[in-house]
Amino acid sequence: MYKIFGKYGPIRQIRLGDSKTTQGTAFVVYDDIYDAFDAVRGMSGFNVGGRYVVVLYFQQARVKRDENMEGKKRKIEELKQEVAEAGGE
Repeated sequence: MYKIFGKYGPIRQIRLGDSKTTQGTAFVVYDDIYDAFDAVRGMSGFNVGGRYVVVLYFQQARVKRDENMEGKKRKIEELKQEVAEAGGE
């Protein structure tokens, strides 16, 4: 990963997705935003190991929305459990 993405500039870190929702993804953090811009343009559609790479910018608002949705799903499951334990449907 460092060799492939490093040609666009110094990399601060690379993190591999380790949860069910991020499996098969990697997060590449550059020191400079312009290097990230070049990587997005240069690497989108690039073939690595027989798989095509999709490169996107990180979107904080989407992550927050997904986290909020997960919290709401957990709350619904907790409420369902409470109703079931109370003898409801």
